Amino acid sequence: MDKRKYAIGVDFGTESGRVVLIDVSDGAVISSAVHTYANGVIDDVVPETDVHLEPDWALQDPNDYLEVLKQAIPAVLKESGVDPEDVIGIGTDFTACTVVATKADGTPLCFLPQWREHPHAWVKLWKHHAAQPEANRLNGIAREMDRPWLDRYGGKISSEWFFPKVWHTLDEAPEIYEAADRFIEAADWIVWQLTGKETRSNCTAGYKAIWSKKDGFPSRAFLKALDPRLENVVDEKMSRDVQFLGERAGGLSETAARWTGLKPGIAVAVGNVDAHVSVPAVTVTEPGRMAIIMGTSNCHMVLSRQEHTVPGMCGYVDGGIIPGYFGYEAGQSCVGDNFAWFVETCVPADYDREAVDQGLTRHEVLEAKASQQSPGEHGLIALDWWNGNRSVLVDVDLTGLLVGATLATRPEDIYRALIEATAYGTRLIIETFEDSGIAVGEIVATGGLPDRNKLLMQIYADVTGREIDIAAATQTPALGSAMFGAVAAGEEAGGYETIAAASAAMANLRNEPYRPIPEHTEVYNQLYAEYLLLHDCFGRSANGVMKRLKRIRAQARE
Repeated sequence: MDKRKYAIGVDFGTESGRVVLIDVSDGAVISSAVHTYANGVIDDVVPETDVHLEPDWALQDPNDYLEVLKQAIPAVLKESGVDPEDVIGIGTDFTACTVVATKADGTPLCFLPQWREHPHAWVKLWKHHAAQPEANRLNGIAREMDRPWLDRYGGKISSEWFFPKVWHTLDEAPEIYEAADRFIEAADWIVWQLTGKETRSNCTAGYKAIWSKKDGFPSRAFLKALDPRLENVVDEKMSRDVQFLGERAGGLSETAARWTGLKPGIAVAVGNVDAHVSVPAVTVTEPGRMAIIMGTSNCHMVLSRQEHTVPGMCGYVDGGIIPGYFGYEAGQSCVGDNFAWFVETCVPADYDREAVDQGLTRHEVLEAKASQQSPGEHGLIALDWWNGNRSVLVDVDLTGLLVGATLATRPEDIYRALIEATAYGTRLIIETFEDSGIAVGEIVATGGLPDRNKLLMQIYADVTGREIDIAAATQTPALGSAMFGAVAAGEEAGGYETIAAASAAMANLRNEPYRPIPEHTEVYNQLYAEYLLLHDCFGRSANGVMKRLKRIRAQARE
């Protein structure tokens, strides 16, 4: 019998990094570890300073990412007892678009004493939305110049993405822009730290930096139209050398081997994005099925053999999820975050006492109470925009809304209405895909929410009218990263030739599907029609009350 081989997957999330050691033969998790970031999401004060951040800022400390490699990888090796000689590859995934400004050797600017107190020297996390003015100007200029690539991104580039964030640095801190030799996605930066070699992934470049296999990055003429100082940003601050998912980015460096306890030279996969890497890990490797990664936000991923223009999508990339297919991404930027906000700020003391008495969390108390309701019983409709709208409006300046509340409204009513709002948003995304020629049949869900909230999953099935399967893995991005690590290693080393082959062997679903309840779906069809009216009134009409309120708030805080 051949000796077993293993791969490591590292999932860099918003609050922590998760590492799994996987048996390459069947996808079994041999051991796992989580390392919580010391600085987490930096949205108030720059660490170890009295420098306060403006609204819509969200930063991180890249040292937190390195500590995941140094702490969690040795931990899984120790726990498992696996011989490092039998680990054939490592893959990584990251939140995106998360941007690091570095020197030529990859050193982040925030590591340098002279820039330590400057906010723009730190990592700009995916939910850093302070670059909205730059995104607005970029979109306006792209429309004026009739840039054809704008259609690939649903007609609008998000403030979360690469060029608005880089331009934001140039606008507000030209000295930081000048000091940076490189601006790079954290997904690619961590691979640089592992291999000692700078690489750029077609996934991060395609979805977040307006790159395509056919046309490359935006033209110098366009970048110059944004700002003359950006004309040569690709050649001066980035790289045109792009590698593709499934490829070997390089071998593990001696330095990274010392950090991790792994053997130098093992295969390191090209960097990936957390949502995208999850798709093959939930068995989705062909068109007609949607993978939804459900957590603080939702990401909706589908594949197609053809190229389609889909309004309001985050983007599509040839080979951006699975080689050989166009990979389409949509998303909702406020899902788990919305429920957490409500539970942390709007639950009365007697609910806390009830939770303590029953040995439950606040979420569990609210879920139990909300589960006793019939669809429509609470009389509420909410818009799921507490952190802006990603798809299909692509507008971070939109905010939340609750309609129908009375003096009889209870916390569980609002909790259920917020869940339903996110389900309506998902249904609108699905219908937009189908209206654009991309079929969506079965849904496969993964992430933290499907494991914790059965009510939520049943509501999603009822609202969308589709059966929803749940991935067997609980650390799906990390599993997907390990699968790509096995592909980067190749068959000769004991891995796989393609990600489809790796998925067939290593990915599984639970035998616990959620099926729509017809009488529930009938009611939700009526409520969804009301959601669409509110959606278009506040998101598509001239009604700018949400944005005016944000401006008044900003002025009041000056």
